[in-house]
Amino acid sequence: MSEKKFVTLDGNEAAAYVAYRTNEVISIYPITPSSPMGEWSDAWSSEKIKNIWGTIPSVAEMQSEGGAAGALHGALQTGALSTTFTASQGLLLMIPNMFKIAGELTANVIHVTARTIAAHALSIFGDHSDVMATRSTGYALLASASVQEAMDFALVSQRATLESRIPFLHFFDGFRTSHEVAKIELLSDEVLRQMIDDNKVAEHRRRALSPDRPVLRGTAQNPDVWFQARETVNPYYAACADITQKAFDKFYELTGRKYSLFEYYGASDAERIIVLMGSGCDTATEAVEYMQNSGEKVGVLKVRLYRPFDVKRFMEAIPASVKSMAILDRTKEAGSAGEPLYVDCINALYEGIKAGYGKIKNMPEVIGGRYGLSSKEFTPAMIKGVFDEMKKSKPMNHFMVGIEDDVTNNSIAYDHNYSTESKDVTRALFYGLGSDGTVGANKNSIKIIGENTNNYAQGYFVYDSKKAGTITISHLRFGKKQIKSAYLVSKANFIACHQTVFIEKYDMLKNLTEGGTFLLNTPYGKDEVWKNLPVEVQKQLIDKKAKFYVIDAYAVAEKTGMGMMINTIMQTCFFAISGVLPREEAIGEIKKAIKKTYGKKGEEVVNKNIAAVDQTLANLQEVAIPKTTEGNIHKPKVISDAAPKFVKEVLGQIIAGNGDDVSVGKFSPDGTFPTGTSQWEKRNIALQIPVWDKETCIQCGKCSIVCPHAVIRMKVYDPALLKNAPATFKSCEAKNKAWEGKKFTIQVAPEDCTGCGACVNICPAKNKTDESKKAINMQAQPPLREQEKVNWEFFLNIPDFDRCQLKTNVVREQQLQRPLFEFSGACAGCGETPYVKILSQLFGDRAVIANATGCTSIYGGNLPTTPWTVNAEGKGPSWSNSLFED
Repeated sequence: MSEKKFVTLDGNEAAAYVAYRTNEVISIYPITPSSPMGEWSDAWSSEKIKNIWGTIPSVAEMQSEGGAAGALHGALQTGALSTTFTASQGLLLMIPNMFKIAGELTANVIHVTARTIAAHALSIFGDHSDVMATRSTGYALLASASVQEAMDFALVSQRATLESRIPFLHFFDGFRTSHEVAKIELLSDEVLRQMIDDNKVAEHRRRALSPDRPVLRGTAQNPDVWFQARETVNPYYAACADITQKAFDKFYELTGRKYSLFEYYGASDAERIIVLMGSGCDTATEAVEYMQNSGEKVGVLKVRLYRPFDVKRFMEAIPASVKSMAILDRTKEAGSAGEPLYVDCINALYEGIKAGYGKIKNMPEVIGGRYGLSSKEFTPAMIKGVFDEMKKSKPMNHFMVGIEDDVTNNSIAYDHNYSTESKDVTRALFYGLGSDGTVGANKNSIKIIGENTNNYAQGYFVYDSKKAGTITISHLRFGKKQIKSAYLVSKANFIACHQTVFIEKYDMLKNLTEGGTFLLNTPYGKDEVWKNLPVEVQKQLIDKKAKFYVIDAYAVAEKTGMGMMINTIMQTCFFAISGVLPREEAIGEIKKAIKKTYGKKGEEVVNKNIAAVDQTLANLQEVAIPKTTEGNIHKPKVISDAAPKFVKEVLGQIIAGNGDDVSVGKFSPDGTFPTGTSQWEKRNIALQIPVWDKETCIQCGKCSIVCPHAVIRMKVYDPALLKNAPATFKSCEAKNKAWEGKKFTIQVAPEDCTGCGACVNICPAKNKTDESKKAINMQAQPPLREQEKVNWEFFLNIPDFDRCQLKTNVVREQQLQRPLFEFSGACAGCGETPYVKILSQLFGDRAVIANATGCTSIYGGNLPTTPWTVNAEGKGPSWSNSLFED
């Protein structure tokens, strides 16, 4: 075995690392969450990095996933070693070519980040519904359960496909494995070369189509012979399992890591076992180990090679003592007799016992259940719940775990407080804003700890599917032993809140352990912050006997020329107070990481980041927590009392971060949701908002036109309507001759603005007394929030201008129409949404929109709230997502 080298990377990079080095042609097309595999391959190719044969793989982005599969088929038929990467609907578009490739016994590996197939709704997150749709293609299906396995099995599948001629689909769970960052052992080029048999590569090349050896492949056949010809492949599939196990054995010789097609872990005399595949295996292993230590006779059987399904090896892996089995599927097949793995296991048990395979002689009690759809959390508590269900005299079959099913009542209960987290593991949570650098900084932290200490490290990052500007939660673990906890941190020693507004919206301290540390980015210093915290937060800090630190990260960023980027500052705080590494050593490593990360951007950028590190240490303050609460600041309601019932009871729970607790019965069975709901989700993510200067304004309407989120609006109205206006409400005389005698107002929605500044950039008016000012200027949001909330409500109640009096060919005048697309989840400064907004102003009250999947469908139809809305008469766009190539 070669000398071991450890690195920290995510599952996508781990799989791509092997795929790139063991192939020659890579056809790609991006789809979340598999896109980074193609991006890595493209980057390596452009950097002239060679594969193990000394050539640079050719990487080509095609027009679609169907095109990528077609290019794959073509490259393989000419004798090249070829691969591609995909997920979800992208994989479905490859299925026709997969049947052809498998039917022609053509060796290759497709690497898939298993992702939910859109049904009643689209989801970018992970489960096995896409992979299960390929079961009949003839591809072998090999499942990885961790980042290390994603790298290892990428290589094993490459060896196995060349020897067996069966094409392989190597898959791992989207996001949970594809985006988890972990410390793993890197496979050396020496190991890669020894695993790939060049004789088998030569055989693959000899089967290539060539004018030097002309053949015809892919005929059209008739009923007299098609059946017979199709059955010729049977010996190849019969041999595939043995070949794959031999590949695992060869891998063990080279690396010392041992794998089996079906791998059992648990008590040798287990009476209850769970069978599953994918990332849930490691979580189940952790739960089983914990339960064994409490004297329970339990185990877990991990499925590695799902197709071809080796009945004999499956039976041989089951302990003789087993009385009850639960088969868990991470997919749903509506209307079936059971989910795929469950059905296969039932069949394997029936045939295996009849054939005398393995140690069990009688059919055990077998139940099946679904878990983890669309990356739904799957925790040791849920696994314990399944084991407890198996104890019952009549356990529930076809159950669900992890949700509350109050429609068919098929969900099983579990203890939400059950935890197997080790006290020897440091666990940290970081609440950041999308694109503020929090995730990138935490990935650097993992590298610093994972690659500079003997500690293992794990990072997982929770995003919703909105664009930049939404919350991100980083879950980090560090410990002396390998970390197998493929679930979110629920009991954290350290919690950091990188955006002050989050303290109002989320109950983040519920996850802080007693004596844990809380770090808050806030404009208030150590002597002022306590009285400016909500009383509920103060009480939690007191009750948990927490340590409390504050820093004004934005002030430090401004002082050191970092703009709005606070990632380096907050990362420095973590290392300074967490004790994961000695303080001086940690700071030194951060500065090394800065030079490595930002070196290509120039010395000035590097120096600014290093200055930010030094200033952070000077401005980080510990707060002495009083024994009692102080003041009368309370957390605001997540949703206004004026909101409709569905918004309060369902969408409000999702906004508050409690979507996991919403029961099945709260949702429409066909995926229908009300429109006009984004007005109730007050995100408050802007640090600064635009303020209108009515004296300078020329009433051109450009600020309203370019506003990506429809938060700047203008109205022309009768002066009498100002009778009950708030004291701070602004108005002036309308300058357009057609509006003579009317009042004019530009108003900003303070809690919906993203602070992009597009309005200021476009404003042509200049203040004559101060040339640095325009008719729209950015000012701090917090001092203005309450007064502008009142002004906004008053503004909305002013009647809209009669559209019949507007010139349809003047865009400025159309800004007097109410936009029927407002407050979307698009990125701050988005260039698309102003056009969508104008479309809604012109035609929204009579529009039906079919939206192909992409940015527009995500910011236009993503829960918890949607931006399409209605006018005063209740009319507005009806909207539907129509997937990819429809």
